[in-house]
Amino acid sequence: MCKALLHTRKNDCIMNIYVGNLPYTATENDLRTMFENHGEVASVRIITDKFTQKSRGLAFIEMPNDTEAQKAIDDLNGSDYEGRSLKVNVARPREERPRRDNYR
Repeated sequence: MCKALLHTRKNDCIMNIYVGNLPYTATENDLRTMFENHGEVASVRIITDKFTQKSRGLAFIEMPNDTEAQKAIDDLNGSDYEGRSLKVNVARPREERPRRDNYR
């Protein structure tokens, strides 16, 4: 069943996984390798600050097989990565926030 998943095509779904508390030195290749140990990875995206372009310490991983994705979540949540305890879970949908106008 495709709960909390992104729908791509009919009967096809991708689980979107949140990874937090990443070291700022982590790369997308590092994360891809880590998650590929549990199954196929569709995409990896490290979130960066829009001004400095430096990592914000979190990422989103998309995996097309929800069984493999759940196994990755179970195995990697709380695991140590470069001295940091990873937070890994199913990503929640992005909430709409009101636009902030800084012009007065």
